[in-house]
Amino acid sequence: MKTQISPDGLAKANSPYRRFSSRSAVPTALLLGILLPLLFVRTAFLALEAGASICPSISCLGWSLIGEGDPSMELRAEWGRTGTDETKMNSATVESAPDSLEGFVAEMNSISIDDRLDMTTFVLKIKAMILKMEHKARSARLRSSFYHHLASVSVPKSLHCLTLLLAEEYSINSLARSSLPESHHISCLTNASYLHIALLTDNILAASVVISSTIKHSKNPNKLIFHIITDKKTFFAMHAWFALHQAHPAVVEVKGLHQFDLSADLGRSVVETIKEVRLSKSMYSQYGGGDWEVKWLESLKPSSYSLLNYLKIHLPEFFPKLEKVILLEDDVVVQCDLAELYNLNLGGKVIGSIIDTIRNEEDNTTLCIDPDKRIDSYLNFSNPIIINTPLGSAKDNCTWSWGVNIFDLRAWRQSNITKTYQFWLRKNRESGLLLWPLGSLAPALIAFNGFMHPIESSWLVSDLGWNEPDPSLLQSHAVFHFNGPAKPWLEIGYLGSRELWRAHLNSSDEFLRTCGVIE
Repeated sequence: MKTQISPDGLAKANSPYRRFSSRSAVPTALLLGILLPLLFVRTAFLALEAGASICPSISCLGWSLIGEGDPSMELRAEWGRTGTDETKMNSATVESAPDSLEGFVAEMNSISIDDRLDMTTFVLKIKAMILKMEHKARSARLRSSFYHHLASVSVPKSLHCLTLLLAEEYSINSLARSSLPESHHISCLTNASYLHIALLTDNILAASVVISSTIKHSKNPNKLIFHIITDKKTFFAMHAWFALHQAHPAVVEVKGLHQFDLSADLGRSVVETIKEVRLSKSMYSQYGGGDWEVKWLESLKPSSYSLLNYLKIHLPEFFPKLEKVILLEDDVVVQCDLAELYNLNLGGKVIGSIIDTIRNEEDNTTLCIDPDKRIDSYLNFSNPIIINTPLGSAKDNCTWSWGVNIFDLRAWRQSNITKTYQFWLRKNRESGLLLWPLGSLAPALIAFNGFMHPIESSWLVSDLGWNEPDPSLLQSHAVFHFNGPAKPWLEIGYLGSRELWRAHLNSSDEFLRTCGVIE
């Protein structure tokens, strides 16, 4: 052995084995990485056979490691013959099966040689254990989905407190009952020179953020008219909030569904939609199929059954004297002036909406940015009823979405869009909800087909609430849509979303602090 003196003065020995370098170590490690797992699996499987009283002695292993007298061939054949149909498995057998592989081996080892199992019984025990584990995993997934879903659809204690506090304020405080809008602004409600924005919502806090963010970024806020339509149970609290929190210089109108004349012809159309939605929701929530648990959870979503969500189809009836209106969802934040959108020429179409597409330069085709936003994600194209609609050949097309939309109400009144929407609501219910799951967008895709004018995608960034917002997208879009389940007013909301949304709340407001909305 030779010795070298290193530059730092230390003596180092030159081993004769130094030539075993990383060049030879890498292929050796790869080879072992392939062979050792195979050998381990093979040995474990044969040991299981031995411990399962099929082969009661360790001598059965013998040369089985290299394939001689291999009982695993019989096991594989029996596994194929037995099949995997869960319905053929006795439920009591599944419930009594071991909870783990260790428990299974222990149970097999406890069987005496005289009581050893035949191959069919052995296979059935394995399958019972697998099914039991699958049932537990499925149950755990369902519980996890349920708790997350419950958190996303439940009203937080703070918002519930706010609604009750404001309803009480309405009853004891005359200022909370003051006219909305003030009498000298009533003429503005139908004045075409103003910019009219509609919200259909029962969420007081969300409506406040939408209005606050819109006013903040408007170049002419004194030209903004907000029309809020809500249900009867929320009306008094909603009215009290905006009566006590004036949105000057904009004008806010709050109107409950109970304040519309639903006895007139146009009102009866609204009642028809309400009845159909209630019938569909009742059928959907009682659905009993193989995945009924998931269906039931989905039926709890506000977007699935909220009457206000469906009544967007009646904007011409709600605003008979308006020529156009911007519709905003209550889970948006506005970041720019909406005047340009309001003055957009729709070219005779009824609705202006965003369709997120990209151009495939290879074949010059249009693709959806999100594959889940294709029409076939909302409509069941395996059903001949859908195939026979005008959309039957357009299943690969991209959908438009709610969030921010501009409507030409004059063109809408000259169409049959509302009746078409109601027809398909009824058609879906009569089919057993086989045309699409419960929701308001699917029938709207059919009803507005041919009446939609695409607008620039920079007007809206959606899918916030599914993940943290991308800062680059937030800087380049006019409206943020928190249409995911993690709404910014919920505890499960993402931190970035909550901060962005809460920036439009008054941190010193007495009502918000009393109810713990702001801490």
